[in-house]
Amino acid sequence: QTLADLTSDKLEVDANFEAAQEFYLERGWTDGLPIVPPTIERVEAMLAATPRDPQEIIGEIPPNWGSATVEKLAINAVMAGCKPKYLPVVITAVEAMCDPVFNLYAIQATTHPCAPLIIVNGPICDELGLHGGSGAFGPGWRPNATIGRAVRLAQLNVGGARPGVGDMSTQGAPSKYTYCVPENQEANPWEALHIERGFGVEQSTVTVLAGEPPHNINDHSGSSAEDILTIVAGAISITGANNAYTGGETLLALGPEHAATIADDGFGKREIREWLHQNARIPLERYTHATMMERFDKIPDGPVPMVVDPDLLMIIVLGGPGKHSSWVPTFGGSTHSVTREIRTI
Repeated sequence: QTLADLTSDKLEVDANFEAAQEFYLERGWTDGLPIVPPTIERVEAMLAATPRDPQEIIGEIPPNWGSATVEKLAINAVMAGCKPKYLPVVITAVEAMCDPVFNLYAIQATTHPCAPLIIVNGPICDELGLHGGSGAFGPGWRPNATIGRAVRLAQLNVGGARPGVGDMSTQGAPSKYTYCVPENQEANPWEALHIERGFGVEQSTVTVLAGEPPHNINDHSGSSAEDILTIVAGAISITGANNAYTGGETLLALGPEHAATIADDGFGKREIREWLHQNARIPLERYTHATMMERFDKIPDGPVPMVVDPDLLMIIVLGGPGKHSSWVPTFGGSTHSVTREIRTI
C-alpha cells in the first residue's frame, strides 16, 4: 500500500514521545495506556500484511456505527503495538463481532461488564506465537495482548464506546483493555473448538464471545471426572450472572490437568455438557421473589439450570500446569458467539 491509498486525515504531531502521548490522550483516542504513534510508514507496513483493499469496510461498529475499514483497523493495530502479521486476526475478530447475532450494539452500550473474548484456533497460533499455556489470560505475551488491545481500540475509536458515553458498563472490567487467547491445542484431549464448529485442521479461525473476566475454579483433590465437575457445577451456579436469568452461552476453559483427568475417565465434551446441564443448578432460595418476578416469564418450580441447553456450553482447554480451570459467564441470551476463518491471502 502507498500513501495514495490512505484516506484518513493526516495530523502533524510533535515528534517528542511524551507530547504525542498527551495529544492522543487529550482527544480520547487511547485506552489510557501509551500508544505507538501511527505514522504513515507504520500504517503502510501494517497494511502490507493483508491483500485487502484499505478502504474495504469490514463492518460498522456501534454505538456510533463507525465504518471499520481495513485502514482504520491497521491504524488501531499500530497504536496497540501489533506486528503487521497480526492484522488478519484483528480484521477477522472485528468481522465476527459485527455479525448481527453477536449483538455488538448491546454489548458495547450495556451496564454489564462484558467484553468480546477473542479465541484463536488453528495453525496461525503457532505462526504468530500466540500463547495458550501458563498465564494465557495474563500479561507477557505480545500477540495475545496487542491483538486484543487493537480490537478494543477499534471499539473505542471507530465505534465510540468510551466509558460513560458509549460504553455504560457500571464498573468496567480489566478485560476491556485486552481479551485474546488461543486454545491450548496440544493439551486438548478432545476436538479443538474450530473443528467442532466445522472447520478443518488446516484452517485458522477466530471465535468471539461476549464474556465477563474469567472466574477461577480451584479443585486440587478431584481424581475423577465427576469429582472435578461437581466443583465446576458449584462454581458456575451463581445468581449474580446474567446466565442465571437469560440463559445463553457460557464458556468453560478447562486447565490441561483437569481436562486430562476428565478425559481419562471417559468423558468427552458431550458428556461434560450433559452432566453440567443436569447438575449445575441454582436452588430457588438463592433468588429473591422480586428478582424472580422481574427476570422470569414464569416462576420456576425447581432449581434453575445454568446450562439450559447443553449445546450452549462452549468448552476449550487453556493454560499450563496446575489444577485450576475457569468459567466465563456471558452477556446472556441476547448474544451468540461467532466463528470466522482468518484470511491471510
